[in-house]
Amino acid sequence: MKLIQFSYFLLLFFSVTGQEKKIIPQFVSSTSIEANEYIDSDVFGFHYYIKNNVFYKQKGGELFQYKNLYLGKISKVDSQNPLKIVLFYEGFNTVVTLDNQLSESQIISFSKNSTTIVASAIGLASQNRLWVFNSLTMQLSLFDLLKLTHQPLAQPFQKTFQYYQADFNQFYWIEDTQLVYSCDVYGKVFSLGKVPAFTSIQFLSEKEVIYQWENKLYYYNLKEDKSTLIELDKKTFQSFRFKDQFLIIFTDNEISTYQIRLP
Repeated sequence: MKLIQFSYFLLLFFSVTGQEKKIIPQFVSSTSIEANEYIDSDVFGFHYYIKNNVFYKQKGGELFQYKNLYLGKISKVDSQNPLKIVLFYEGFNTVVTLDNQLSESQIISFSKNSTTIVASAIGLASQNRLWVFNSLTMQLSLFDLLKLTHQPLAQPFQKTFQYYQADFNQFYWIEDTQLVYSCDVYGKVFSLGKVPAFTSIQFLSEKEVIYQWENKLYYYNLKEDKSTLIELDKKTFQSFRFKDQFLIIFTDNEISTYQIRLP
C-alpha cells in the first residue's frame, strides 16, 4: 500500500514539475482602432498608428495626423520621445521629426548631406542625435540634428541584419544567423547571444526580448537561453508592444492592453 502511495505522489510530482511554465497576462482594457500598423503608446495614453500611409496620434476624441505625399511610404517610426517623433522614409533617404502635435520640426535629406549617406536604419539617440546605418559604407553612425554632421561608430558591419531596434543609448541588431549585437553611443560593440526564429521581436534589455513565432508570443532570456510562453486569449494577432509592465496586442481592429509580470 505504501509503495502504491509513493508511486502516486511521485507521478503527481513529475506531472506538475514537468508542465511548461507560462506567463499569464491580466487583461486591463481594449480600444477599437482602424489601422494598418500599430506603432506604440505613450505615458500620456496616446496611441500611435499608421493608416493608408498617414501617421496618427489618438487618445479618445483627440486626434492628430501627419502625412507627406512627396516622401513615399513610411518605413520606420521612432516614438521614444513624444516631443520629438521621428519618421523615416527610406525610399527618399529622408527623416522627418515631429512635435507633440505632429507638426513638422525638421526635414533631413541624407542625400544632401556633405558626406554621402544611404540610410537603411534610423533611431533616436541621446543629445539630439540619430542612430543612422549607412548601407553604402555598412557603418553605424550618430547624426547630429543641430549641426547636421555625423560621427561613424565602430567598424563596418560584416553581415547584413534582419532586425534592428534603438533606444537613446543602445543600437541593437540581429543578423540573419540569429546572432545578436548592440553598440553604445561610444562605439563599443557587444555580443549578446542568439535568439530563436521569430516573425517579430522587441528588445526589453540587453538580455531580454519578447518575440512572436507562429502566432504565439514568448519571453526569452538570452543569458539563460530560455523561452517562456506568454499565454494570450487571442487566437490571432497582428503585432505587439511591451512597455512599463504592460503588454499591448494589436489585432485587425482592436488594441488590447494587459498587465504582465515577467520572470
